[in-house]
Amino acid sequence: MQTIGLIGAGQIGSQVARLAVKNGYDVVVSNSRGPETLKDLVAELGPRARAATALEAAKAGDLVVVTIPLKNYRQVPVGPLAGKIVIDTNNYYPQRDGHVRELDDESTTTSELLQAHLPASKVVKAFNHIYAAELTTHGQPASSQNRRALAIFGNDAEARKTVARLIDQFGFDTVDGGRLAESWRIQRDTPGYGPRRTAGELRKDLAAAKRDKERAHEA
Repeated sequence: MQTIGLIGAGQIGSQVARLAVKNGYDVVVSNSRGPETLKDLVAELGPRARAATALEAAKAGDLVVVTIPLKNYRQVPVGPLAGKIVIDTNNYYPQRDGHVRELDDESTTTSELLQAHLPASKVVKAFNHIYAAELTTHGQPASSQNRRALAIFGNDAEARKTVARLIDQFGFDTVDGGRLAESWRIQRDTPGYGPRRTAGELRKDLAAAKRDKERAHEA
């Protein structure tokens, strides 16, 4: 894997691009407004980066990060991502995304929606529960004491391992949460969403997570 494509270059996307370049990857960044709006970011990132359309980023990336508002997930190119690992950073915010019935009734998860849209891709949930600025400030070398951990979920075990290796390069431990159906355990309003956690602490948070319905019933 040499090139990381980014569909979305906002707070999370730009930080992932910085980490990728720092670790020797080429990056192709895109957003909904056009490549010309990314000239400052590309200038900062240097010669390993270029701006493109979302379609071009999807084609160019050996691995592609989708980091756009959830409401726009159907705009992600399908064909160029067939067979590729796609990292999904999305979270569901009804006030921004509008209400999605399948998410409101908890019959699916945000990443399962993207996986259904990209049936031939290997979607892995990652980077959705850390504040963007902390991606480039909280990383530490492997084996550091109290190293921060990030959770991943995905239906393809080898894809999860690949993303775990990338996250390790970026300076974080990984907690493998299993299949995408379990990725609700790290959505907003769960214990692990936001705070800095070691691997052991994050595992406990994932185990302690409760669905919205369950919390409402308890209340």
